[in-house]
Parts: sequence; structure tokens; C-alpha cells
Amino acid sequence: MTTSTKSLPVQPRRVDQLIAHYGQSHQNPANEVIHCIAIPLIMLSLLGMLFALHPFVAYAFMAASMVYYARLSVVFLLAMGVWSALTLAVVVAMGTNVLPISVAIFVGAWILQFIGHKIEGKKPSFFEDIQYLWVGPLFVLSKLFGKLGFRW
Repeated sequence: MTTSTKSLPVQPRRVDQLIAHYGQSHQNPANEVIHCIAIPLIMLSLLGMLFALHPFVAYAFMAASMVYYARLSVVFLLAMGVWSALTLAVVVAMGTNVLPISVAIFVGAWILQFIGHKIEGKKPSFFEDIQYLWVGPLFVLSKLFGKLGFRW
């Protein structure tokens, strides 16, 4: 009696699927560079605006985001935790100017994003699914990790 071992196809992890799908509308090198600049700026400005509303709102948003990242990848959770802490430190350093600075950064960074998508010729991924607003930072991190030779 012979036994055959059939291996099941390996399903890509959800985080890999999300980043790959996001990457489909971010293949133009200029758009990719724009996103690697604009996405961290949008994160900074969003946290700043929420902090200006009330610090608790910013902390709650960060915590909810960490839950989302924890469901996808421990490596990305840790990286986003560090990035969020650094971003929060910058927000606090803005002091009483946090709101006007954050609004200006937010508007400028989104203009850059839409210029990037005009160059790319494809609409932003979050028009398809809102969760891609949280995947964008992972896309940027995946590019950084790739340059550093780090596998997530």
C-alpha cells in the first residue's frame, strides 16, 4: 500500500495580498516615490488633526489602527507602533501650532497623492475599499523593508 502526500497550495498571507493589490495601482516609479513621501506626511497630519481635536481621539485612533495591523502581521504591527510613537512625538512638539501645521501638511500631501495617481493613470485604491488607507503605510514600509533586505 502506497501513501501519497498531497501538498495543499500555500495561500498568500492576507497582508501580502493587500500590499500586492495596492501595488497594482502604484507601479509608476514617480508615483511610488510620491507615495513614499506623502503617505507618512498624511499619517503625521491626520494624527496631528486628531490630537488637536483631543489627545484621547488621537490615542484611540492609534490603538484602533494597531488592532488592524496586529491582525495582519506582527512585524508590521511593531513597525507601525514605532512609527506611530515617533509621529506622536512630532505632533506633541508642534505645540499650539499643531492644527494649522497639520491641516497644511494634510492638504499638500493629498495634492501630491493625486498628482501621483494622475501620473499613474489609476485611481487611488481606497476608492475601492477604505481599508487601503491603512494599507498605504504598509506599502511604504514594504518598500523600505525591501531596500534593507528585510522580509516581513
